[in-house]
Amino acid sequence: MTASGNPPTAEELRGAGLRVTAARVALLEAVRDGDHLGAEAIASEVRGRVGHISVQAVYEGLHALTAAGLIRRLDPPGSPALYEGRVGDNHHHLVCRSCGAVADVDCAVGHAPCLTASDDRGFAVDEAEVIYWGLCPACSTARSS
Repeated sequence: MTASGNPPTAEELRGAGLRVTAARVALLEAVRDGDHLGAEAIASEVRGRVGHISVQAVYEGLHALTAAGLIRRLDPPGSPALYEGRVGDNHHHLVCRSCGAVADVDCAVGHAPCLTASDDRGFAVDEAEVIYWGLCPACSTARSS
């Protein structure tokens, strides 16, 4: 795949001030096509799209895309970093304690109450990161059997 194969993705990269390369286009598309993927899974997807790419290049690309706000990095404690294409809406995540499954969950009901800290200590809060932990339906069913 070439960068010209997908003008909207290339335009997004340019708009974010990033150089357009086939690898960056493939990285962005792999993250957006996936579901909370780790770097190894993303590297595998990118290799399927453009051929060889080093793990270091994948990490550097993910860092650049995250810094540009085109993707989001999720760091569940005790797990490797995960990446997603859903950005800019302050959504949160559900994480299964048993299998590690991750699902998106919209912010708490109402006008961004999750942005209101009990004591912001003078910070200008613009995002809240919340992870809800529990058991996914499959693991919950398996435990009760």
